[in-house]
Amino acid sequence: MSRRNSGLRFQPSGGARTPQVPVGKKQRLAIERLANDGRGIAFLEGRTWFVAGALPDEEVEARVLAARSQVVDARTERVLRASPLRVVPPCEHAGHCGGCTLQHLPHSDQVALKQRTLAEQLARFADLVPQTWAAPLVGTEFGYRRRARIAVRWDAKARQLEVGFRAASSQAIVGIKDCQVLVQPLQPVMRALPDLLRGLEKPQAVGHVELFHGTASALLLRHTQPLGELDLQRLREFCAAHQAQLWLHGEGEPQPDQAGARLGYRLERWDLELEYRPGDFVQVNEAVNEAMVAQALDWLNPQPGERVLDLFCGLGNFALPLARQVREVVAVEGVEAMVERARGNAVANGLDNLHFHQADLSNPLANASWARQGFDAVLLDPPRDGAFEAVRQMTATGARRVVYVSCNPATLARDSAELVKQGYQLKKAGILDMFPQTAHVEAMALFEAG
Repeated sequence: MSRRNSGLRFQPSGGARTPQVPVGKKQRLAIERLANDGRGIAFLEGRTWFVAGALPDEEVEARVLAARSQVVDARTERVLRASPLRVVPPCEHAGHCGGCTLQHLPHSDQVALKQRTLAEQLARFADLVPQTWAAPLVGTEFGYRRRARIAVRWDAKARQLEVGFRAASSQAIVGIKDCQVLVQPLQPVMRALPDLLRGLEKPQAVGHVELFHGTASALLLRHTQPLGELDLQRLREFCAAHQAQLWLHGEGEPQPDQAGARLGYRLERWDLELEYRPGDFVQVNEAVNEAMVAQALDWLNPQPGERVLDLFCGLGNFALPLARQVREVVAVEGVEAMVERARGNAVANGLDNLHFHQADLSNPLANASWARQGFDAVLLDPPRDGAFEAVRQMTATGARRVVYVSCNPATLARDSAELVKQGYQLKKAGILDMFPQTAHVEAMALFEAG
């Protein structure tokens, strides 16, 4: 039976559907302000546009990357009217490489954006203002990054290995030889790396490469197929020429090519050396990391006779310096391998007043054996998800002082509200400029029992 056409047109419930903005469309936009992630914000025809590479008071031509409902993600293609703030990025790949997103903004304004982001998150999600705003902890604008992951992909059609960093908002690889945010010892390694990898007999076997610098430089090569002797020899000669350790990652855990190779970093103020292995979490900015540890200990004000709890202790980045100043440190971490590494670091540095434990810190802590004796102070440095379960029971620890180091202002704000609910006061807060040339915000907050 054929369907009769009545000539009527029916509209979906809810009214006419606004046509979606097509990906790739170019649009002229007037930028009003910066979002917390450093993108410019524009408003057009009922939609909010987030535009990478744009600054307030600019007029730009932007290309649409994605659109959903009333929100459009876009990238600046041309600056038609520039802001007085705009500077020429020193890196030719700025705007294409996904690593640095704010090179077009002066460093002082980058820091101000991060401070504003922290203040907005604390006010919006916790209705909080600290009694004192601390000056931002900053280091050098460039040449700070002591580890980097290099993207590698075999192009079967072109029969060539692509080497570089992931492009902004894309899985494409931007071919880069010079990276100005790397520490100086890694820059010649980075420049020579693409030719080395493309010269291997089996370049398609390379998964990715990571570079490290601390007490030694190191190159980790992830390979998806066994490496031949000739390729191994080339890698060894390359690393020898650049005075770098060679680490290989096939099946299982990364292993040094030479048995006994040690990779670590120093905390000079406390005469400490912490060993780590590729894959362990290590702060990428040496100078800001050491300043961060010093500020955390200053705010926590640990006394010689005290017992202190360090949650999410990792390799012992805070726990070992703390142990230099107090009677006892209890350090807790979720990853057993990191607990073992931290325990080894304590022994290697001659510290016997630390006790390390493995625990799932997303669960309540009240029943843990190591928590029952109580603590005078607590320091915590959780991942982006924050530490809600831990702070929910903070008063049960007996701690009068809490220092919270955060890599996510939103979860810091959420957890701050919970601490205040328990009777703590937000005494100080401030940002740590761990990642210059990006909008990433690290922060520190001090709470004291009322």
